[in-house]
Amino acid sequence: MSERATDTPRIEWITLGLIVACYGGWIATLFGLTQISLLLACVAAMVVGALHSSLTHEVLHGHPFRSKTLNEATMFLPLTLFIPYCRFRDTHLAHHRDSNLTDPYDDPESNFQDPQVWADMPGWKQVVMRINNTLLGRILIGPAIGQICFTVTDWRAIRAGDRSVLNAWLLHLPGLAIVLWVVSLSAMPVWVYVVSAYGALGVLKIRTFLEHRAHEKSRARTVIIEDNGPLAWLFLYNSLHVVHHMHPGAPWYSLPSLYRAGRARYQACNDAYVYRSYAEIFRKYFLRAKDPVPHPLWPRH
Repeated sequence: MSERATDTPRIEWITLGLIVACYGGWIATLFGLTQISLLLACVAAMVVGALHSSLTHEVLHGHPFRSKTLNEATMFLPLTLFIPYCRFRDTHLAHHRDSNLTDPYDDPESNFQDPQVWADMPGWKQVVMRINNTLLGRILIGPAIGQICFTVTDWRAIRAGDRSVLNAWLLHLPGLAIVLWVVSLSAMPVWVYVVSAYGALGVLKIRTFLEHRAHEKSRARTVIIEDNGPLAWLFLYNSLHVVHHMHPGAPWYSLPSLYRAGRARYQACNDAYVYRSYAEIFRKYFLRAKDPVPHPLWPRH
């Protein structure tokens, strides 16, 4: 799943340049914009963090170098603080097994619950999960819910003796320490930076909110969002998500042309699971859930 497309260059200069610009923007935000406005700097750090996460997704799929070591070295600094790169890599590549998409157990990125687990949840937790299934809730509390579930799962794996999970967290700590040290040298308070990192993860929840739906056909579970605005760019056109799943090795900047060349085919493949823009998604689902929390097809699919 992480292999590059065969016709991509040895070094993808567009992606490499964007990685350099991202880190440059991070430094400029901390040591320049913070001197002008702490609020603007917090917002800018949020945007930079979201872009860095999108670039992290590119890296785990084999960009911008052909060397996995060089690629992963570019993501050594975890600008969004909370998730070890190696764990994101492993869980995301597991998510790319399309036959498991939305599976409450086998898809690490599923937001659906086993209906029996849902029925046994205490009422307060059901309320929280329902709020989390609105777009506003996903932005505001989604990162916290995701982080708690992710950390608890990893802690259980570590206690069970999973060395790969433990090593991922140990590798995460030096990069985390460097990021917090650099922030401490700037005029931005560390707590403000932590808020911006959380906000960046909240922005990313806009992208993942309806990326996948419950459907009998695995090929029809992945969305297309035909948006060309700032969010599509910030997400590096992962909004054309079915194109990415069908061509996981294609670099981000080739996804729009791939989609234009095969628009009818992609829409036929995913049974027209299409939205025209993120504005449409905000209008429909900002305060309303798109999907139920319990998987509506479980366990039939």
